[in-house]
Amino acid sequence: MAVNGVVSDKSVIVSFGEMLIDFVPTVSGVSLAEAPGFLKAPGGAPANVAIAVSRLGGKASFVGKLGDDEFGRMLADILKQNGVSCDGILFDQGARTALAFVTLRADGEREFMFYRNPSADMLLKPEELNLDLIRSAKVFHYGSISLIVEPCRSAHLKAMEVAKESGALLSYDPNLRLPLWPSADEARKQILSIWDKADIVKVSDVELEFLTGSDKIDDESAMKLWRPNFTLLLVTLGDKGSRYYTKNFHGAVDAFHVNTVDTTGAGDSFVGALLCKIVNDPTIVENESKLREVLKFANACGAITTTKKGAIPALPTVADALALINGA
Repeated sequence: MAVNGVVSDKSVIVSFGEMLIDFVPTVSGVSLAEAPGFLKAPGGAPANVAIAVSRLGGKASFVGKLGDDEFGRMLADILKQNGVSCDGILFDQGARTALAFVTLRADGEREFMFYRNPSADMLLKPEELNLDLIRSAKVFHYGSISLIVEPCRSAHLKAMEVAKESGALLSYDPNLRLPLWPSADEARKQILSIWDKADIVKVSDVELEFLTGSDKIDDESAMKLWRPNFTLLLVTLGDKGSRYYTKNFHGAVDAFHVNTVDTTGAGDSFVGALLCKIVNDPTIVENESKLREVLKFANACGAITTTKKGAIPALPTVADALALINGA
C-alpha cells in the first residue's frame, strides 16, 4: 500500500544521515601521501546500514542529501541497485558530495581525511524532509555526524521527533569521527545531547571510552551510558565480540574469527543485522536466549564484512552469515 508514493509498510527501516565516497589506497599499511593510487568505495555509516538491511532481506530507506554531481548520482544508483528506497534523497545543486580519504593501516584499522566544506549532506534542511517516509518507519536509525552543523542538525532533530511521534523505535550509533568535530569536547557534548531519546544504542569500545572518560571497557563503564528508557545498549568489541545490556539482563557474545582485511562497515553490518531481526520481533530484547541468537547472527555479519576491502561489497547475505555460524 502506498501513500503519496511512499510504501506504508510498518516493517521499513529508515536510515538518516550521510552517504559519501571513501577513497581507499590500493595498498594497505601506507599513509595517504605514500599511497600509489586509490579505489572509490561508497560509504557513510547510515547508508551502509540501509544496504546491510536490504542485503539481509529487510526493507530499507535512506534519507539524506547528495551533491547534484557524478558522485552523488552514482551513490543514489548504488542504493537503488541494492534495493534501498531513495524516496528520501535530495540533490543539492550548490554543494558537492562528501569525500573521505581513508588510510588502511597494516592492522586493518583506519584513519580519515575528509573533504566536506560544506558537502551536500550538511545542507539538508528540516523543510526538505520527506515526512511521509519518516512516519512510515518502524525503526529510525541515525548517527551523530548529522549533528555537527546547521541546517542538517535541525533536520536530524526534526526527523527524530517525527519518527518518535509516529511510534518508530529509535536506533542510534554515534559513529564517532573526531576529525569532523570542532573539538573533542564539542563532539562529546553533542553526541550525548540526544542520548536520552533513543531506544537502542550501539557504541564501539573506543566510543565507550571517549563518552565515559573511562579507560575500562567493563559493565560499570557501560552502565554510565544506560538510560531508563533504553530497551537495548550494545558495546561492540571488535574481535572480542559484543556486550549487551537490557532492563533485566546483560551479558557478552563471542566474536567469529576471520581473516580481517578491512574493518570498514563492520559495525554498520552488525547494526543492520540486529535491526532486521528487531523490526520483525521487538520482543527479542525481553528474551535473553533470543537476543543472544540475534547477536550471534549480528557478530557473524560484522565479521564477514571485515574479510574484503570496502564496506558495501563486503556486506553479507543471510546465507553468508549462516555459513559462518554453521562452520561451513
